[in-house]
Amino acid sequence: MTTPALLVDLFDPWSQIFSDSRLVATLVVFGHIAAMLLAGGLAITLDRATLRAFRASEMRTRQLADLSTAHRVVVTGLAMSVVTGVMLFASDVETYFVSGIYWTKMALVVALLANGWNMTRVEAALSKSPSDADAGWKQLRIAATVSLVLWFAIAFAGVALVNAA
Repeated sequence: MTTPALLVDLFDPWSQIFSDSRLVATLVVFGHIAAMLLAGGLAITLDRATLRAFRASEMRTRQLADLSTAHRVVVTGLAMSVVTGVMLFASDVETYFVSGIYWTKMALVVALLANGWNMTRVEAALSKSPSDADAGWKQLRIAATVSLVLWFAIAFAGVALVNAA
């Protein structure tokens, strides 16, 4: 697979700015890592608490409330990581476009987003109808486990991508 010349030409001005300024490169990379730390750190903490609440039913109501209020922060962090990720991609489109590791990381991000959507759907159902709590909490436990795996897999892919580039 080769990088389309149109993409290379489109992103060339940004690539020049990024490669000519250590400050710009530092700020973009920091923004990407900070956004992932914000979103992933909070999500991992919430996933752990969800797994604990699965085993302790007295914690469930509080956990559902915590989940619903924290999603805005997680989504904000993810949005920041997408913006900075696009900036990183655009800084070296010729390398990233042909990288299997890059596309694997993107697939993992899509899986994380789909899992997050599923998780919020299950949370909303549990909040509206606690009568089916056992089935809902089983789904939530699975989604929290998948989330944990995906966050770490994305971090691993990011490190692999830097080392492979």
